[in-house]
Amino acid sequence: MHNYLETGVEIAREAGSLLTTFFERRIGFELKGDYDLVTEADRASEHLAVERLRSHYPHHSILGEEGGLRQSASDYRWYVDPLDGTTNFAHGYPAFNVTLALERAGELICGIVYDPIHQEMFTAERGSGAYLNHRRITVSSVARLEESLLATGFPSRKRHQSVNVHFFHQTSMMTHGIRRSGSAAIDLAYVACGRLEGFWEFGLNPWDVAAGMLLVAEAGGRCSDMKGNRATVDGPHLAADNGLIHEELLRLFGDVFHGVYRFPMPPVTP
Repeated sequence: MHNYLETGVEIAREAGSLLTTFFERRIGFELKGDYDLVTEADRASEHLAVERLRSHYPHHSILGEEGGLRQSASDYRWYVDPLDGTTNFAHGYPAFNVTLALERAGELICGIVYDPIHQEMFTAERGSGAYLNHRRITVSSVARLEESLLATGFPSRKRHQSVNVHFFHQTSMMTHGIRRSGSAAIDLAYVACGRLEGFWEFGLNPWDVAAGMLLVAEAGGRCSDMKGNRATVDGPHLAADNGLIHEELLRLFGDVFHGVYRFPMPPVTP
């Protein structure tokens, strides 16, 4: 398994260097559909990552954000997000990463999140812990939701239809605050290393969360969906935290799902 992680780290670092070059050039972007941004950097980074993976593991399946699924009969599948945080990247906002994860027979065994701007490499292997630049990391020890700092995200498309604003309001009133980085992988990595106590979001893709879910689990945290069911990479929503606030967070989410608001929305006044 160590070869998988080492290879993934090399690929992530190379792709991150490529992204940094594009970032410094301030390249433009296109629309993928009506709302989603895509850049030349997304495509170049995914091409690099996929070609490197194919050369090392020609029989593995690969699921990438831009290139779709390259299916094989292998039990191994790589999840590749060549540029997580494309909107940030396209606007020159320095919060983006390369994400790789490896699944074997449906179980995540290797995860990598690389932030090239801050040169932070988050890595995890099943049963071997989580690390930041070779130093072992653990989730925070905060045990109360009201003392927690959380993160979430909102969709780039159909944002006006997102129910997450209701959850955002309730959690923001219950905690020290909510952060919105624009990168689910970074948010999950920050939960793993204790910079955040928790994270939740609706409608994420497998390549957004696979590596981060393993990071959180290996750092001693907990993942489920927002109703307390088993977390999966293709689930409708995800809740990840340090484990200590998990039940309290799920109770709050449960109230919102049932239309029970602990904190009414404030009236709009001129």
